Amino acid sequence: MNSEFIAALEELERVKGIPKEYMLEKVEAALISAFKKEVGGSNVRVTIDQVKGDVKVYKQMLVVATVEDEITEITPEEAKKFSRRHLSVGDTVDIELKTKNFGRLSAQIAKQVIIQGIREAERGIMIQQYENKKEDIITATVQKIDPQSGNVVVDTGTSYATLLKKEMLYNDSFNVGDHIKVFVTEVHKADSGRGPLVTLSRVHPHFVKRLFEREIPEIADGAVIIMNITREAGYRTKIAVMSREEGVDPIGSCIGSKGMRINNIMAELGSEKIDVIKYSEDPAEYIRAALSPATVEEVIIDGERSCRVIVAPEQLSLAIGREGQNARLAARLTGFKIDIKTERA
Repeated sequence: MNSEFIAALEELERVKGIPKEYMLEKVEAALISAFKKEVGGSNVRVTIDQVKGDVKVYKQMLVVATVEDEITEITPEEAKKFSRRHLSVGDTVDIELKTKNFGRLSAQIAKQVIIQGIREAERGIMIQQYENKKEDIITATVQKIDPQSGNVVVDTGTSYATLLKKEMLYNDSFNVGDHIKVFVTEVHKADSGRGPLVTLSRVHPHFVKRLFEREIPEIADGAVIIMNITREAGYRTKIAVMSREEGVDPIGSCIGSKGMRINNIMAELGSEKIDVIKYSEDPAEYIRAALSPATVEEVIIDGERSCRVIVAPEQLSLAIGREGQNARLAARLTGFKIDIKTERA
């Protein structure tokens, strides 16, 4: 190695942000491991001149009265040949090793460590970028669609990730080149060291939550807050909102003029319906609103987390919903077990 090696590390620090000292430590550690195999024993020390890039290898020997291990031990008389200082039994002495293979081996190892360092840095940058977007929406470009599994490979701008079929809406239909919105649910470092493992989703309830935060200024600035959200992806979402500022209508803010805001969100979700519910501290009022679009005549709280709901006969199917969906989502949203009746028991 030489000054060009040091210059390369300095350029690496400037471009990739990897500290030169960190890379030198990596190179030294790799060289020590290699030279231990080359010369035997475990008492090897490596120094690298941070200006010239010169590498020196030393074998550390223990000064003993009687040598039992020639690889690690040396007598005081022999040690004097390698050090000007006075050495006593129990001291250590560094003996510089001169082997023609060290230069070639050093260059090879340094190159390998630098390449590995670049890859690790790039993976670290990618992981950090994804971590910054965890539990948020990113826009990705469809690169490939697996005709058998239905999984979609997307370009996120920094790397590639896979949107699994199970994480897609049942009516999602994409083409190569499409720009799609996806929700980053998890980011893990891959065991293989090839890069981050990123879990993407379009069915997660917080995908809709983030869409509301992006589309509704009153939610973005905190005037309106989302209290809860429940979703059966592709079919229906119920979202409870409340205002923190007097004079701000939470439902009107979410719907927008002529329904423009809510329509923009629904356009991203295909045919999925969205019920925007006004949150209330009064459980009866909250449950009544949660069963929208059905009209509720009365809510009777039976226990701590259970209630009976009375509706007109013509409202029963609407309150229950197709295959029980409306009642099921209302129960999840409010946290109450809801028993829907057309008359008092």
